[in-house]
Amino acid sequence: MNVQHWAILVDNSSPKAVFIESLLKGPIPKGLEYFKDQQGLLFSKKTLSEFIDEEEKHDRKIITDTCTQNLKTMSSGEQKKVLLAFLLEQAPDFIILDNVFDHLDSKTRETVKTTLQKASTTISLIQVVSRKTDILVFTEHMVQMGPGGDIDHVLKFEDWSDSRTQELFVEQRIPEPLEPMSYDAPIVIKLKDIRVSYGGRCILDHINWTIEKGSFWELRGANGSGKTTILSMITGENPKGYGQELYLFGQKKGSGESVWELKQKIGYFTPAMTDNFTGYHSVIHMAISGLYDSIGLYIRPTAAQLRLAKAWLQLIGMWHLKDVLFQELGTGQKRMVMCIRAMIKHPVLLILDEPTTGLDDESARMFVSLVNRFAQESDTTVIFVSHRSEPGLNADQVYQLTMTPKGAKGEVLY
Repeated sequence: MNVQHWAILVDNSSPKAVFIESLLKGPIPKGLEYFKDQQGLLFSKKTLSEFIDEEEKHDRKIITDTCTQNLKTMSSGEQKKVLLAFLLEQAPDFIILDNVFDHLDSKTRETVKTTLQKASTTISLIQVVSRKTDILVFTEHMVQMGPGGDIDHVLKFEDWSDSRTQELFVEQRIPEPLEPMSYDAPIVIKLKDIRVSYGGRCILDHINWTIEKGSFWELRGANGSGKTTILSMITGENPKGYGQELYLFGQKKGSGESVWELKQKIGYFTPAMTDNFTGYHSVIHMAISGLYDSIGLYIRPTAAQLRLAKAWLQLIGMWHLKDVLFQELGTGQKRMVMCIRAMIKHPVLLILDEPTTGLDDESARMFVSLVNRFAQESDTTVIFVSHRSEPGLNADQVYQLTMTPKGAKGEVLY
């Protein structure tokens, strides 16, 4: 049987879940009749989560039956490689690849691309993709999904249009905090000769990193190189920093500070956080909740807090959505709200952990533009973590983690 390879270009307003369901179970979306009566499988974050749940709840290792390591304990890259290998072994007619390159470092991306290139001779591949640079080079058919789920044929990259080309932000500066945080020391975080091991395996090997007040850092590293370990030690959620030369806001780790005292000085956002906000919280209340580091707002906001939230929502062009439930927003809109939520108190340190994962090109551009404003117009120290090099990100310095047999080494690139 002949094979066909398609790229379905989506943005964060596209109903891709419905589209994928139709491809797998019918009726086949218009324009893709070639796949009628064919059997397909889905490569997605949801599929991976289902296998992880099966391992945890029922102790059934379906896709890792030949591995000693549990799926949950693997890095993002290893999880995706294992899932892809399992799906290919089933020899379906086609595989739907839902943003297959999200969370992958450059080396793992190339490995996955090579695997898909080999599989493309016998299996049709349908990429549901948000970023143009992720489209596989051997793709023959490119279509763009509209807001209603309809598709328009696109012949070239440059033909992929985006209706939201206007600049998102107004010219005003970012709003000032209600109560400025007092922190006058020149150094915010200092890691000196930090070593971390798990189960006899060294993860971080003699890490030295000094983060000065007001600096803007990009943290890079391969899957499993220890980026999350470093972040969790900084936020106070990882006990591995005790007894080491780790200084947080002028205090040595374990010298009496509480986790909550640390969190008061930190603004933090990772896309996984949005899964925690399942209540009926309005957009304006979600923004204000950043002042309390709470999951939603459970007290009556003051007039000053409401004015502050209004200024932030006006900045990102979402004031008209102030009373809309957070859960009803699109993915890109949720990220913008969560970003201002993390910054609304002007924390001493702002950590953004892979914040653009899953965003389309335009939403990612807007998000990066907002983060640049934070760094330019405040004294907040920013750490931006990403597996992909985001165009337009104006980080002052880059800290690179490089994996070695003895654990990850750290290096300041510039």
